[in-house]
Amino acid sequence: MEKFKNLLVTIKEEGVAIVSINRPKVLNALDILTLQELKSCIDGLRNDERVKAVILQGAGEKAFVAGSDLTAMSQMTAHEAMTFSRFGHEVFNAIENLPMVVIGAVNGYCLGGGLGLALACDFRYASTTAKFGQPEVNYGIIPGFGGSQTLTRLIGKGRAKEMIYTGDLIDAQEAYRIGLVNRVLPPELLLDTCEKVCRKIMEKGPIAIGSAKDAINHGMSMDLASALSYEAQVFGNCFATLDQAEGMKAFLEKRKPVFLGK
Repeated sequence: MEKFKNLLVTIKEEGVAIVSINRPKVLNALDILTLQELKSCIDGLRNDERVKAVILQGAGEKAFVAGSDLTAMSQMTAHEAMTFSRFGHEVFNAIENLPMVVIGAVNGYCLGGGLGLALACDFRYASTTAKFGQPEVNYGIIPGFGGSQTLTRLIGKGRAKEMIYTGDLIDAQEAYRIGLVNRVLPPELLLDTCEKVCRKIMEKGPIAIGSAKDAINHGMSMDLASALSYEAQVFGNCFATLDQAEGMKAFLEKRKPVFLGK
């Protein structure tokens, strides 16, 4: 894995990659370099056979990612802003479509583009100190990194509109109540819990996990009949794998399966 200026990447022996946005002096704000490095990092993780799961977090105690870099954005033309937005979509799409699980470990502020980044993860665990929001209307703009779409799909149109129109922040418990995060944990337990869940998921068939993720992600953009048809196709494809044969054989033999990812 290459070295980055604005990212810290650690790949643990068991295969959990921990990726930290590392700009704590500006609350890990996303600028073009950070997005470029994140895209390169994700592409590298996708092709790294050692990596079985990913945890995404922000460096320091104050923020996951407090949004996009307003200093840089304030100088953008309309065309430059559109290009910046589309590149953010490309990066987050790469995260969303990694074949392995990606957990967002949210500590501190998770705002604007940072919330969009968290929403690209499969699910999110939050520290009790976490704060979530889409404050873009305070700056005369709208969410540009997917927030108007991904947030709406997760928590519903009414709640998403309330967050986006008011620009108000919500705390971790409210985020849990509305389904934005899966768990709320003390700060000292956040990363450890994410790692434990990664290890649990890594015991399952990796092809099955990737296939389930594919079916869920693609099905969300389809009508129900098309999504069910796609599910049947992906379900059937699993039966052409060695992992399916091993998983069912192990169950019948009352032993733990040994998955090969093939």
